[in-house]
Amino acid sequence: MITLDRNHIKLHSNASNKAEAICQAGLLLVENGNMKPDYIDSMMEREKVANTYLGNGIAIPHGLPNDRDLILQTGIAVVQIPQGVEWNPGERVHLVVGIAAKSDEHLEILSNLTHVLDDEQTIQRLSQTANSDDIVACLTNRSSDTSQAIASNSGQSVDVTVSKGAGLHARPATTLVNLAKQFESNIQVRYKNETANAKSLISLLKLGVSGGETIQLIADGVDADTALRSLKTAIESGLEDEAEHTSVQHRSSDLNFETPAISGIMASPGLAIAPIFQFKRSQIIFTETAQDSKSETTRLRQAVETAKQQLQSLYKDVKSRSGNNQAAIFLAHQEFLDDPELIESAVASLHGVSAQLNRGQSAASAWKQSYEQRAQSLEKLSDPLLAGRATDLRDVGERVLRLLADDVQEAPSLPDHSVILIAEDLTPSDTANLDPALIAGFCTAYGGPTSHSAIIARSLDIPAIVGAGPTVLHLSDGTPCVLDGDRGSLYPNPSRQDLAIAETAQRDLQTIREAEKLACYQPALMTDGHRVEVVANIGAAQEAEQAVNAGAEGIGLLRTEFLFLNRTEPPSEEEQFKAYSQMTQALNGLPLIVRTLDIGGDKEVPYLNLPAEANPFLGVRGIRLCLQRPDLFKPQLRAIYRASQTGAIKMMFPMIATLEDLQAAKSIAEEVRLEVGADSIDIGIMIEVPSAVIMAHELAQEVDFFSIGTNDLTQYALAIDRGHPALAKQADGLHPVVLRLIDQTVKAANTAGKWVGVCGGIAGDPKGAAILTGLGVAELSVSIPSVAAIKAKLRSLSFAETQELAKRALQCRSIQEVRAL
Repeated sequence: MITLDRNHIKLHSNASNKAEAICQAGLLLVENGNMKPDYIDSMMEREKVANTYLGNGIAIPHGLPNDRDLILQTGIAVVQIPQGVEWNPGERVHLVVGIAAKSDEHLEILSNLTHVLDDEQTIQRLSQTANSDDIVACLTNRSSDTSQAIASNSGQSVDVTVSKGAGLHARPATTLVNLAKQFESNIQVRYKNETANAKSLISLLKLGVSGGETIQLIADGVDADTALRSLKTAIESGLEDEAEHTSVQHRSSDLNFETPAISGIMASPGLAIAPIFQFKRSQIIFTETAQDSKSETTRLRQAVETAKQQLQSLYKDVKSRSGNNQAAIFLAHQEFLDDPELIESAVASLHGVSAQLNRGQSAASAWKQSYEQRAQSLEKLSDPLLAGRATDLRDVGERVLRLLADDVQEAPSLPDHSVILIAEDLTPSDTANLDPALIAGFCTAYGGPTSHSAIIARSLDIPAIVGAGPTVLHLSDGTPCVLDGDRGSLYPNPSRQDLAIAETAQRDLQTIREAEKLACYQPALMTDGHRVEVVANIGAAQEAEQAVNAGAEGIGLLRTEFLFLNRTEPPSEEEQFKAYSQMTQALNGLPLIVRTLDIGGDKEVPYLNLPAEANPFLGVRGIRLCLQRPDLFKPQLRAIYRASQTGAIKMMFPMIATLEDLQAAKSIAEEVRLEVGADSIDIGIMIEVPSAVIMAHELAQEVDFFSIGTNDLTQYALAIDRGHPALAKQADGLHPVVLRLIDQTVKAANTAGKWVGVCGGIAGDPKGAAILTGLGVAELSVSIPSVAAIKAKLRSLSFAETQELAKRALQCRSIQEVRAL
């Protein structure tokens, strides 16, 4: 545990600006032997690239990851500035908490800071206190004489037991807050060593009180006695005035609308309330013929180059807003425009026989003919994912076509108020240009949940439904609607009662998200002491630091494909080493699990010259490709082993189907390790195919851990392509078939003394996380935005409760029964 004492606290200081305040905190850390003086410069540089203002008068300045060699020992220093100092415009700081972090020991301090962020009384007291022990006690969660006195001398108190099954979750906590606000007295709720303001919902939610637990109510004021009696009675009789509202995360199953729903497929979660606006495309007008073929050829090539520049700008814009993974589609779009056959086909049309007779095609006509022919060919492919590329090709084609058009009759512009967008389908370009401030949500008649538009919608946090059918296209503009992205349901013309229910659920969800974010650094420690590690899935080097900032306890899956895609040659060993090392620096001692290259015939990687396969998901992909291509596999292994000397790296192999595949991969890895001269590292495998589950007992003898990829395991076990628009609803990772395979895998691993993680989609589903925990999964690896919510969900449950839930789930006969638990 990190040491924090009076020597690390500076009281009653003054600072004329932010730089001076940071310097004071830095000098304290230098004086206490935590860092070298040069690290102060790094703290200043950090302010240029990130905002270290935590909120409510607290800032946490710290240095850049690549300067951690200047840190001698992890430490914290606190500078109290009673008069405050401006941090950024509109942000005034009274407590400067300087951090020099060599490992992750400081995370407990950050966790304790989140407990007081919304407690203005505590922050005001710490900003003015003359006793440094008060600050030490707050940041280390140790009781000081002062804090104990506050707890014991603050008016009357009474103990009360929260009714079983309720707990102080969203609905009951809201009810308690509303009751408390009816009294003038100051009212607090004490649970274990934490105290919350009974009139603050976020404050109450952070206590994490479960059903059956005892809390202490403390009231101080003219009506304290009456307040305590009323609140005690309300708590004992059960605070939930509407029993169906048991969990905000599952609120959509509890809405109980009387309004009929139009059902589609969930593409992006969330709840939207707004009027309908039908999306209409622009009309592109052009002449079919032209006489000067050379001039038309020049126009075509210029339009293609302009479109490339537009796509590059769009890529940069989406990358800055949503990250590399979501922006990558626009690099792929640029690749379409580099396809020589696509362009030369159009050019050939311009110079054909008709052109010689002065009746040639126009550039616009030739271009549209060229890309439409190829799009129609793609649509006929049996693989839905590849067939879906037709939409991307038309998106690119239309971008060039607009530049060649004689006239573009623009569609009606979006209203200047929030709407739910309805469309036949949306291209990636359409979705990337959506403004979340104006688009409350969108619903398409066609399309699938794995489309690029769905991915971008999730990254922009826009609730979305796809595949709802042509009925939605007949809804009139201005029709009031509720869109439930979690359940894939659209409710046109909701009744007043339904609208009120939806608005309440929306407010509760926002409150929950804020509370989860404040508590993101707290571990997923369940009510009976069982702990589950919650880590993140990432696909880019810069996402490692984002994951830590979101509260992730490490990286459970690094998809290394990002290093190999959208380029003309494979990455060098040195390039890969630098990328992995950048991540270990950002993680600062937290674990990084690197999955070796998982690529196959379903992805376009021209320099690999992979033959087209009738069914790429049953062909040469994952470890099969690596074993066939040691020229790819060995440089990656060397980079991983070299990087393992810079941080806590583990490695796992994808798509292991047989014991022979695993043994072959381990043999090559050991050969490379000896060449590099690196220490051994933990090696695991992905459990993604049924054969690996059947052989789990044998495979567990060969590895250090399993990581279950539920997305692929689901599609292989159920024989359903998870990207298929018509079958997507059935490809649910919580299907009893999949849960029984997971249960079998965990039992085999436990017999061998090995741990199991899950890095598939159901790990980020609150119900899925609970069931997986009950099955004995030790680590849940989820998307970065899901980390805080999953940790909060697990903290509200006991391990015994999840075990009982998992037991019932295994006995279910259908996915409907599991979802109804």
